[in-house]
Amino acid sequence: MKKRMFLMLTVVIAFIAILGAYKYLTIKKMMSQSWAPPPEAVTTVIATTATWSTTLDAIGSVAAVNGVVVSADLPGIIEQISFDSGHSVSKGDVLVRLDTKQERAQLAAAEAQRDLARLSLQRNQGLAAKGIVPQASFDQASAEFKSADARLGEIRATIERKTIRAPFSGVLGIRQVNVGQYVAGGAPIVSLQALRPAYVNFTVPQHELGGLTVGTSIEVVSDALGAPEHGRVQALDSVIDEATRNARVQAIFDNQSGKLRPGMYVEARLARGATSSVIVVPASAISYAPFGDSVFVVEDKKEADGKTSKVVRQQFVKLSGSRGDQIGVVSGLKPGEEVVTSGAFKLRPGAAVIVNNSVTPSNSSTPKPENS
Repeated sequence: MKKRMFLMLTVVIAFIAILGAYKYLTIKKMMSQSWAPPPEAVTTVIATTATWSTTLDAIGSVAAVNGVVVSADLPGIIEQISFDSGHSVSKGDVLVRLDTKQERAQLAAAEAQRDLARLSLQRNQGLAAKGIVPQASFDQASAEFKSADARLGEIRATIERKTIRAPFSGVLGIRQVNVGQYVAGGAPIVSLQALRPAYVNFTVPQHELGGLTVGTSIEVVSDALGAPEHGRVQALDSVIDEATRNARVQAIFDNQSGKLRPGMYVEARLARGATSSVIVVPASAISYAPFGDSVFVVEDKKEADGKTSKVVRQQFVKLSGSRGDQIGVVSGLKPGEEVVTSGAFKLRPGAAVIVNNSVTPSNSSTPKPENS
């Protein structure tokens, strides 16, 4: 019995030893083999050289040469509205009339009082000339007539102030009142903006002021405009902002199309006159980071078995500006190098890639979006 148990124990130990040796050899073989992740699919473009004119880009805001919110001068009830929202008006056109029944009744009483004061003045004038009444009576009648006449003018002015007119020619906004509504003094009625011409206000760094003069050509672009609008610099602010060290600049545009509207966001471009040579790549190729901007360049790598594969190299670059979908690179990249344009977020230096350019990002300096 003991011999049989010893034999079984020996067999089990031998089996465990053989199994452990097999696992050890298998793991050792796997560890000796290098593992590489599968290549990532990317799109690429060949970097090319282009000549760009140097421009100064800034973000601007459109403002009207004349723009106000027309308000009620005096309180009252709206009796008549003589305009339509969004329509053009000329200077002096009646916009709103307030109820003036009370003022007109006061006007009639004041006219009667003035007429009575005039008769009294004429009577005292004749009597004073004959010496029948003292000069003081004549002076009193004269003062009463002037007071009555002034009161009449005051009531007429009040009636006129309750007729609200356009202070200048322009385009109305959406009315904010209705007929029969009581409005307090200063209550807004409608916005009025003179759109032609129009101002564009923007800021530039203080070191750029040396190249700016009144009359410098400027263009602005916006998704709402379609074609660029052209104008000229009209004024430079005399004060530099201490917080940003930027200076305010004001440009004026004819705005014949009327598309420049107050408050609109636009991108202003000022030509500096010089040109520079840059290497252009799509904006999607740039990886932005706090420690520097970079691109991934595709290179051929020869493997140990003699085969060639494609890997990427991270290259830090210095950027110059943008034109449409393109970014200008002034250093760090050479013409003819193959640059990754999509899929860069999943890459690392030395990663293997597969190039598939069946669908590529837009790469145009003058893109025309379908739904703009």
